[in-house]
Amino acid sequence: MVFVPGDWRLALCTVLLAGLIDIMLGEPPNPLHPVVWMGHLIAFLEHRRPHGRPAAELTYGVLIVVVTAGVAFAAGLALTLVLDRLPWWLALLAGACVLKTTFSLRGLVRAGRQVQRALAADTDAARASLAALVSRSPDLDPPLIVSATVESLAENLTDSVVSPLLYYALFGLPGALAYRALNTMDAMLGYRDEREYVGKAAARSDDAANWVPTRIAALLLVAVATLRHTAGQAWHAFRTQHLPEHGPNKTLAIATMAGALGVQLQKPGAYAIGPDRRPLTAGVIGDAARMVWVAGSVTVAAAGCLAAVLTWAVAW
Repeated sequence: MVFVPGDWRLALCTVLLAGLIDIMLGEPPNPLHPVVWMGHLIAFLEHRRPHGRPAAELTYGVLIVVVTAGVAFAAGLALTLVLDRLPWWLALLAGACVLKTTFSLRGLVRAGRQVQRALAADTDAARASLAALVSRSPDLDPPLIVSATVESLAENLTDSVVSPLLYYALFGLPGALAYRALNTMDAMLGYRDEREYVGKAAARSDDAANWVPTRIAALLLVAVATLRHTAGQAWHAFRTQHLPEHGPNKTLAIATMAGALGVQLQKPGAYAIGPDRRPLTAGVIGDAARMVWVAGSVTVAAAGCLAAVLTWAVAW
């Protein structure tokens, strides 16, 4: 592996400790969170974009991608060089703390569970909880609240867990931080509104970065579906229900989750995916959250093993 300090044991333990920190402590305070710093940088650059000139906005959007991802990669590389000179135990702790900020399994599952609990009590409370999880309007009826929550859990398994850990395993902290910068740019700029042109480069970069991880995440959901005895349905949905017209990645994990749970997931006016074998009740969110939790835990372990193998191979 490239840009990872120490030997294979340090690489493995860094990922496993980061996973433990995520489970036990969750997210650090905003002033200490690198993603918050990335957001400030992106907002600073976006505020100074040209307006009303599509070609200039496209070019400026490329500049935002290069600057933000480049700064994140450089920061990760500098940190790695520092860690390489520290005692192993301090390098392990510091590296794991930084790596944890690039992914969030606990936060993703907790957000889904909050919607589930709120939905059992009050629809308005569920809508408020949903607003923290999805970008679409939360003004939905209960079945569509369930659908939006399950879709977000499936889709964000890639963004929040699989992608950052895969890029850490391949490229160390520089790769994980650069991926998180790309994903943050897409989340802030990748919309078809007044930001369409300035955000196009971020959206396309995020699509490219997530192409392989999305397919890994979907296959993980197929594997986890064996615990529900629905792996065949999940595999069929993975192969046949993806809608590329909505993007190369967006509906792949959503379709796989729909097949595994036997439900139809839909975004009104956009798509309806899945077999519609069971009603969209709050319990469906719980089932989806359990699948994401298991798939995410497997991802942490697998990423640690991959990081260890690649570190050993490079050192050998």
